[in-house]
Amino acid sequence: MPKRYIVTGAPGAGKTTLLRALQERHWSVVEEAATDVIAWQQAAGRSEPWCDRGFTGEIALLQRQRQLQPVPADVDVQFYDRSPLCTLALAKFLEHRVPEELSAEIDRVTQREVYENTVFFVRPIGFIQPTAARQISYADSLTFEAIHEAVYRDHGFQLVDIAPGSVAERVATVEARIAGEQNGRIKGPTGSSH
Repeated sequence: MPKRYIVTGAPGAGKTTLLRALQERHWSVVEEAATDVIAWQQAAGRSEPWCDRGFTGEIALLQRQRQLQPVPADVDVQFYDRSPLCTLALAKFLEHRVPEELSAEIDRVTQREVYENTVFFVRPIGFIQPTAARQISYADSLTFEAIHEAVYRDHGFQLVDIAPGSVAERVATVEARIAGEQNGRIKGPTGSSH
């Protein structure tokens, strides 16, 4: 089984850019579910799908589906663009009740220790670039970040800060931590040493 590491942080902090860079270096990356749920809903004519009380439940179901996908035998590490704990933080931020689908998925991943205890927490870069899926102010993104941090700590995860910096610096921080945790014996998905 691969080691599954969560990469999370405030919206607009550069999380997706970091994950793209890791992917370019041949690491396995599992895409963020929320962005896709928003895109699908907006394509169906719902401009603000996050206002729907079932929104976080849909995200949780897609996260489960993606996490349960078969993994190639040569993949030792996977990076996850967010997790159900992020979806719980989103429900809290939106002041939505936690749907059964999300509650069940959080129970599953925490009880079975699906993800590594180490979580890479990408810190804000000082501004936010709005997108169709990211319609949040910088101030609100910091509030959202604090909720994320509390949720992960409350569930016993250890946060590793990924400080503002160049993409190369951030990649180096992640790879150094992975190598350190694996005593320098970790391999990437193609079998090449990192």
